[in-house]
Amino acid sequence: MGDSKHLTTAELEAGLAHIRQAPRDEGVLHLIVRRPKDDEREVLTIGQLDLGEGLVGDNWRTRGSKNTADGSAHPEMQLNLMNSRAIELIAQGGAERWALAGDQFYVDFDLSEENVPAGTQLALGTAVIEVTPVPHNGCKKFVGRFGLEAMKFVNSPVGKQLHLRGINARVVQAGTVQVGDVVRKLERP
Repeated sequence: MGDSKHLTTAELEAGLAHIRQAPRDEGVLHLIVRRPKDDEREVLTIGQLDLGEGLVGDNWRTRGSKNTADGSAHPEMQLNLMNSRAIELIAQGGAERWALAGDQFYVDFDLSEENVPAGTQLALGTAVIEVTPVPHNGCKKFVGRFGLEAMKFVNSPVGKQLHLRGINARVVQAGTVQVGDVVRKLERP
């Protein structure tokens, strides 16, 4: 997917205003990425969300998690969403580099703690997902792909409040998702 320039902290911070302008109630799904194996990415135009499997064909279940006692898949880390404005800034070099972040869904939508706290449900295509409380942080793979300054940026207090590294979610209603679908915040019961 090619090398790209890593931005400085000042360059990253200069993009915050644009990220903060992401839609708060209805946004757009820009990219779907399935991870069939570690470090492999398949860009999809349509995907299926399943209660037990998450994004069908993704390795979430088989990969497991270091965050569970038995190493099994963490039920609250079934899906990862990232703000498309944030990854566009961080990835530099075009949308083909977005998939390197390792998330499944890239949305033009405000994923901040204030807008979508844990428990918030989002309609995504014909599916419904729920934001979980498990933090989604930058790691050494993220550093290798986007630079140390990018990891510090997404893991900073502002980055964490805005969920610049993204959020974790789980499927609560199975369905079909497609690039271009509306992402809509549902009313709380």
